[in-house]
Amino acid sequence: MSRSRSYSGYFIVLEGIDGAGKTSIAKKLVDFLNEKGYETVYTYEPYDTKYVEVLKKHYSEYRDAYLDALTYAADRIVHVKSFVIPYLQKGYIVVCDRYYYSSAAYQAAQGAPLEWVLEINKFVPKPDLAIYLDVDPETGISRRMGKETRFPEYEKLDFLVKVRENYLLMVRKGLLKMIDANRSFEEVYLDVEKLVLEYLP
Repeated sequence: MSRSRSYSGYFIVLEGIDGAGKTSIAKKLVDFLNEKGYETVYTYEPYDTKYVEVLKKHYSEYRDAYLDALTYAADRIVHVKSFVIPYLQKGYIVVCDRYYYSSAAYQAAQGAPLEWVLEINKFVPKPDLAIYLDVDPETGISRRMGKETRFPEYEKLDFLVKVRENYLLMVRKGLLKMIDANRSFEEVYLDVEKLVLEYLP
């Protein structure tokens, strides 16, 4: 997965299980970078295409790791073409809450080969910086208690243990930079901010 050099912007991805603080940290980071004078936008995955909605409403009985991975890949290509690349071409910093690493971690936990999931996502740009916020699944679940989730089917403890193992494997492969997210929000955010400032051109 090679970075396209057809744009002047900078692409940052935040990853981790629910409860790691991704969304709150991503939005605070966007505010901070805008205040510093960088044109920055927030986005997220799965995106707002019809692919995932159709999967859940009409094909739920056929769902497995492979169908989920292919559906999220289709959703992703629309997201990248309609939002991410246009902003990168304008010179923006794009901060994305989840990307193809989520597909690799979650669908591999469902049973698909991790390398296959990465392979079917080779059509999208590789981020300039991909950060994994590592939190114990028990802690992540407790933080999410009582909050709505778009994907309750992925919230079981034994499943999230496998998801975390896949994320840690990608860290060992050098695909993600890891930050300990078991600490307070402010401590985690400051480490993310510091890392981002080190990598920004």
